[in-house]
Amino acid sequence: MPHSMLGKVVLVTGGSAGIGRAAAGLFASAGASVVIAARGAERGQQAEKEIRETGGSALFVQTDVSRAAKVENLVAQVVASFGRLDYAFNNAAVLNKTVPTGEYEESDFDTEVSLNLKSIWLCMKYELEQMQKQEPRGGAIVNTSSVNGLGGARNGSLYSMSKAGIIALTKSAAQEYAADNVRVNALVAGGFDTEMLHNAVSQMVGGDPGKIELTFREFAARIPAGRIGKPDEAAQAALWLCSEASSYVTGQAIIVDGGLTAWAR
Repeated sequence: MPHSMLGKVVLVTGGSAGIGRAAAGLFASAGASVVIAARGAERGQQAEKEIRETGGSALFVQTDVSRAAKVENLVAQVVASFGRLDYAFNNAAVLNKTVPTGEYEESDFDTEVSLNLKSIWLCMKYELEQMQKQEPRGGAIVNTSSVNGLGGARNGSLYSMSKAGIIALTKSAAQEYAADNVRVNALVAGGFDTEMLHNAVSQMVGGDPGKIELTFREFAARIPAGRIGKPDEAAQAALWLCSEASSYVTGQAIIVDGGLTAWAR
């Protein structure tokens, strides 16, 4: 079994849809006990059920990762249920609004910071605390960023800002906790066939089905690989970054984008 994780415990936030859901299934198939955290109960319970039906070990915890008490309780539930926390894939995010920079409201800024940046820091805070005190000590954390965080995006400055911040948080923590046997890396995702991407495109073109299809074709044409990525392809990178196969990899921002940003890096 590649990247065997038998006996390991993983937390996946945003694990009820898209890349997170794909990752939860992959970690479970590798033998890990998976805790799925998300705000939506119905989809979260369905994700848990799917893993259990294939013989995997899974637990869904409904939570809001932008609130400290909720995150602290989430990590406590992971430990109460499975005894420790080996890996964390901090993947939860939202797409709030796409408008030019000067057209956002102050409340939009606060929402973006809370749901897409503060949430990652809160997860790291309590995950790091647990990984430092458990025996054997250590673990691996992967935070989902975006290629938008590498250089910005028109009509997406606040989302890009939050995703750039995640990279800086990741690289800082990687340096601080390496001696505690904790590795911290970022998955810098390009365009993947997820609900979030569909919602973003729909918002950009006013929900027009024909324009949505055209936008996806044009986007795929800009990608050297010639297509939008599958959620499983991003999830495989997260799995590798947590596995022992990447035991000497920390502080990295691994770009998984089909070559979309290769020209600029």
